[in-house]
Amino acid sequence: MPPNLSFLDRFDAISRVQVLFRQAALVLARPDSSANDAQIEATSIEQTAFDSSDNLQDYHSRIDTAIRGFASNSSVDNQPAGPDEDEFPVLPTGGISLGRYTNAVHHNDGLFSEVYKAVAHDGCGVTIKTGGFEKYPCLVALKVTNPSAMEPPHDSVREVRLLDRARHEFVIELLESFQQSGGRLVLAFPFMQYTLDDQLRKGSPQPAHQNSILSQLMQGLEYIHSCGIIHRDIKPSNILLRSTSGPVYISDFGIAWSADDPSSEPADKKIMDVGTTSYRPPELLFGKQWYDSSLDMWAAGCVAAQVVSLGSQTLFDSGDLGSDLALIKSIFSTLGTPDLKIWPEAKTLPDWGKMAFVEYPPQLWAGVLPGCPSDAIELVQKLVVYESGNRMKANEWREQSFFASKA
Repeated sequence: MPPNLSFLDRFDAISRVQVLFRQAALVLARPDSSANDAQIEATSIEQTAFDSSDNLQDYHSRIDTAIRGFASNSSVDNQPAGPDEDEFPVLPTGGISLGRYTNAVHHNDGLFSEVYKAVAHDGCGVTIKTGGFEKYPCLVALKVTNPSAMEPPHDSVREVRLLDRARHEFVIELLESFQQSGGRLVLAFPFMQYTLDDQLRKGSPQPAHQNSILSQLMQGLEYIHSCGIIHRDIKPSNILLRSTSGPVYISDFGIAWSADDPSSEPADKKIMDVGTTSYRPPELLFGKQWYDSSLDMWAAGCVAAQVVSLGSQTLFDSGDLGSDLALIKSIFSTLGTPDLKIWPEAKTLPDWGKMAFVEYPPQLWAGVLPGCPSDAIELVQKLVVYESGNRMKANEWREQSFFASKA
């Protein structure tokens, strides 16, 4: 039975095949092969992959095989090329205009935003052409927001300010922002084809990729924390990848906090409704409003557990409804139910002691993260620590044996 795929998923696959088919024809001196030929061939290949696949993983495997075949024919690996040229699609017509971007096609929705995909026609790289190279149009992601309709902690105006401060090679670049009619604010970013969440659905990456993904995540966090910024929503879907192996970019600063920003809450009265379900740390679950950047490090530990072992399975489970109580039970039953000796700061938390919890013993990490080497387990252990002040800081990542052993 064919996998359940959206139109845009299938369109992206066709587009990826199409551009590699065209490049292969050009390099193999078949300039008579038109864009229409490439479209027909790509559509046929995608349809065959769709009809022949039993599941989503099988479908992607067939598409990737076709792409690798065309890439080898076009000698892409041996040619100077722009980033991810094999992923540049020809967008369908009928999109909307946003600022200077025409034919912007809907990509996905956030809680307070819509994201469109569009072409920046001024170009950002080179592509293979017979007899030389030339600039090619690049894809951008356009995040359309309405600041007046947003509820705290969501704030796209603050997001623009913080992204301007947080420019780093492993933080998504804000290309520009501009106003649209109706009070809309549009943020333009380079479009990234993949998220870490996409890749984890296929399983944990290879060890070399694990190292690069997590070291780049740590470097991005190190920088934003040095700027006094707390991201507050680190999770795999907010970690973008230029290709399946990286580099990675921390994205979505829509609920980020900074003491220096006029729109952020007071440091001791921060909003607690931040983070996403399974990635929220225990101090939030017990009412701590004066949390700090260690909140991001707990979430990074949860991400690291998936990268080194668990794949799409989260380290902690908040249940189908995203319940705080379910998450507390999952954390306690995994790490062991804490007492004040293990978690001294708990006595300062407003909601600690209001309920009695089952006293679970801690599980063995070898069982929590099966097949995981000791240095990877040690990294996760240093991040998912009850006492927030004892968690590994982002600027300590270089000292960890997990990174040193693979340097």
